[in-house]
Amino acid sequence: MRGCRGCQPYSLPPCNHHVSGDLPNCSHPFSPTPECVKECSPGYHNTYEKDKHFGVLEYRVLGETSIMRELYYHGPVTATFTVYSDFPSYKSGVYTHRHGPSLGGHAVKLLGWGTENGLDYWLAANSWNTNWGDQGFFKIAKGRNECGFESYIVTGLPLET
Repeated sequence: MRGCRGCQPYSLPPCNHHVSGDLPNCSHPFSPTPECVKECSPGYHNTYEKDKHFGVLEYRVLGETSIMRELYYHGPVTATFTVYSDFPSYKSGVYTHRHGPSLGGHAVKLLGWGTENGLDYWLAANSWNTNWGDQGFFKIAKGRNECGFESYIVTGLPLET
Protein backbone atom coordinates (compact mmCIF):
# COMPACT_ATOMS: atom_id res chain seq x y z
CA MET A 1 0.00 0.00 0.00
CA ARG A 2 2.90 2.35 -0.79
CA GLY A 3 1.68 5.94 -0.35
CA CYS A 4 -1.93 4.89 0.29
CA ARG A 5 -3.83 7.65 2.08
CA GLY A 6 -7.31 6.61 1.11
CA CYS A 7 -9.43 3.70 0.05
CA GLN A 8 -7.10 2.68 -2.78
CA PRO A 9 -3.48 3.46 -3.62
CA TYR A 10 -2.78 5.41 -6.80
CA SER A 11 -2.44 2.60 -9.33
CA LEU A 12 -0.16 4.24 -11.92
CA PRO A 13 3.56 4.16 -11.08
CA PRO A 14 5.50 7.45 -10.93
CA CYS A 15 7.50 8.34 -14.03
CA ASN A 16 9.60 11.14 -15.50
CA HIS A 17 7.59 13.76 -17.41
CA HIS A 18 9.58 15.82 -19.93
CA VAL A 19 12.86 15.35 -17.98
CA SER A 20 15.43 12.66 -17.25
CA GLY A 21 15.73 11.25 -13.75
CA ASP A 22 15.89 8.11 -11.67
CA LEU A 23 12.35 7.03 -12.61
CA PRO A 24 11.37 5.39 -15.90
CA ASN A 25 10.19 7.74 -18.63
CA CYS A 26 6.43 8.05 -18.92
CA SER A 27 5.00 6.03 -21.76
CA HIS A 28 3.42 7.90 -24.64
CA PRO A 29 0.62 7.52 -25.21
CA PHE A 30 -0.02 7.16 -21.51
CA SER A 31 -1.15 3.86 -20.04
CA PRO A 32 -4.83 3.08 -20.43
CA THR A 33 -7.15 4.14 -17.62
CA PRO A 34 -7.17 1.36 -15.00
CA GLU A 35 -10.36 -0.60 -14.43
CA CYS A 36 -12.45 0.71 -11.52
CA VAL A 37 -12.13 -1.58 -8.50
CA LYS A 38 -15.06 -0.96 -6.17
CA GLU A 39 -13.41 -2.09 -2.96
CA CYS A 40 -10.87 -0.60 -0.59
CA SER A 41 -7.41 -1.97 0.11
CA PRO A 42 -7.29 -4.62 2.86
CA GLY A 43 -7.05 -3.03 6.30
CA TYR A 44 -8.51 0.32 5.25
CA HIS A 45 -10.94 1.68 7.88
CA ASN A 46 -13.89 2.35 5.56
CA THR A 47 -15.88 0.69 2.78
CA TYR A 48 -15.70 1.83 -0.85
CA GLU A 49 -19.23 3.29 -0.73
CA LYS A 50 -18.61 5.20 2.52
CA ASP A 51 -15.27 6.53 1.25
CA LYS A 52 -16.71 8.11 -1.92
CA HIS A 53 -17.11 11.88 -1.93
CA PHE A 54 -19.52 13.86 -4.08
CA GLY A 55 -19.64 17.46 -5.24
CA VAL A 56 -22.74 19.63 -5.40
CA LEU A 57 -21.38 22.66 -7.21
CA GLU A 58 -18.50 23.35 -9.59
CA TYR A 59 -17.51 26.83 -10.64
CA ARG A 60 -14.83 29.04 -12.15
CA VAL A 61 -12.96 31.63 -10.06
CA LEU A 62 -11.99 34.88 -11.80
CA GLY A 63 -9.47 37.46 -10.65
CA GLU A 64 -6.48 37.43 -8.30
CA THR A 65 -8.40 38.59 -5.20
CA SER A 66 -11.20 36.09 -5.81
CA ILE A 67 -8.67 33.27 -6.22
CA MET A 68 -7.01 34.20 -2.94
CA ARG A 69 -10.38 34.37 -1.19
CA GLU A 70 -11.35 30.95 -2.56
CA LEU A 71 -8.09 29.39 -1.35
CA TYR A 72 -8.48 30.97 2.07
CA TYR A 73 -12.07 29.87 2.65
CA HIS A 74 -12.33 26.59 0.74
CA GLY A 75 -8.81 25.26 0.18
CA PRO A 76 -7.01 24.11 -2.99
CA VAL A 77 -8.36 24.75 -6.49
CA THR A 78 -7.36 23.56 -9.95
CA ALA A 79 -5.34 25.87 -12.20
CA THR A 80 -4.68 25.31 -15.89
CA PHE A 81 -1.89 26.97 -17.82
CA THR A 82 0.38 26.76 -20.84
CA VAL A 83 3.60 24.81 -20.26
CA TYR A 84 6.59 26.16 -22.16
CA SER A 85 9.82 24.33 -22.89
CA ASP A 86 11.66 26.12 -20.05
CA PHE A 87 9.17 24.90 -17.40
CA PRO A 88 10.33 21.23 -17.15
CA SER A 89 13.79 22.41 -15.98
CA TYR A 90 12.32 24.41 -13.04
CA LYS A 91 14.03 23.64 -9.71
CA SER A 92 13.34 26.53 -7.32
CA GLY A 93 12.42 30.20 -7.03
CA VAL A 94 9.50 31.90 -8.74
CA TYR A 95 8.94 30.63 -12.28
CA THR A 96 8.41 33.11 -15.10
CA HIS A 97 8.43 32.03 -18.74
CA ARG A 98 11.72 33.17 -20.29
CA HIS A 99 12.10 31.31 -23.58
CA GLY A 100 10.96 28.45 -25.74
CA PRO A 101 7.82 27.21 -27.43
CA SER A 102 4.63 25.90 -25.89
CA LEU A 103 4.55 22.19 -25.00
CA GLY A 104 0.79 22.25 -24.39
CA GLY A 105 -1.63 22.74 -21.55
CA HIS A 106 -1.47 21.35 -18.03
CA ALA A 107 -3.58 21.34 -14.86
CA VAL A 108 -2.19 21.52 -11.31
CA LYS A 109 -3.38 21.89 -7.74
CA LEU A 110 -3.11 25.53 -6.57
CA LEU A 111 -2.42 25.58 -2.83
CA GLY A 112 -1.61 29.14 -1.78
CA TRP A 113 0.43 32.25 -2.37
CA GLY A 114 3.37 34.19 -0.97
CA THR A 115 6.23 36.55 -1.74
CA GLU A 116 9.86 35.62 -2.39
CA ASN A 117 12.56 38.26 -2.92
CA GLY A 118 9.87 40.87 -3.56
CA LEU A 119 8.08 38.79 -6.21
CA ASP A 120 4.53 37.58 -5.51
CA TYR A 121 3.84 33.95 -6.42
CA TRP A 122 1.25 31.19 -6.44
CA LEU A 123 2.28 27.88 -4.84
CA ALA A 124 1.20 24.79 -6.78
CA ALA A 125 1.61 21.01 -6.66
CA ASN A 126 2.51 19.35 -9.93
CA SER A 127 1.49 15.77 -10.70
CA TRP A 128 4.63 14.80 -12.60
CA ASN A 129 6.51 13.32 -9.62
CA THR A 130 8.34 14.42 -6.49
CA ASN A 131 11.72 14.39 -8.30
CA TRP A 132 10.56 17.25 -10.52
CA GLY A 133 10.82 20.91 -9.46
CA ASP A 134 10.96 21.57 -5.72
CA GLN A 135 9.91 18.07 -4.55
CA GLY A 136 6.91 18.17 -6.91
CA PHE A 137 5.93 21.77 -6.07
CA PHE A 138 6.57 25.05 -7.85
CA LYS A 139 6.04 28.77 -7.46
CA ILE A 140 4.77 30.78 -10.42
CA ALA A 141 4.55 34.58 -10.72
CA LYS A 142 1.27 35.92 -9.31
CA GLY A 143 -0.79 38.90 -10.40
CA ARG A 144 0.20 38.97 -14.05
CA ASN A 145 -1.46 35.87 -15.45
CA GLU A 146 1.89 34.15 -16.09
CA CYS A 147 1.39 31.50 -18.80
CA GLY A 148 -2.37 32.03 -18.48
CA PHE A 149 -2.24 30.65 -14.92
CA GLU A 150 -4.93 32.98 -13.54
CA SER A 151 -7.23 32.63 -16.58
CA TYR A 152 -8.87 29.35 -15.79
CA ILE A 153 -9.23 28.43 -12.12
CA VAL A 154 -11.92 25.87 -11.31
CA THR A 155 -13.12 24.28 -8.09
CA GLY A 156 -16.21 22.91 -6.43
CA LEU A 157 -17.98 22.39 -3.15
CA PRO A 158 -18.48 18.97 -1.59
CA LEU A 159 -21.81 17.44 -0.68
CA GLU A 160 -22.15 17.67 3.09
CA THR A 161 -22.90 14.28 4.60
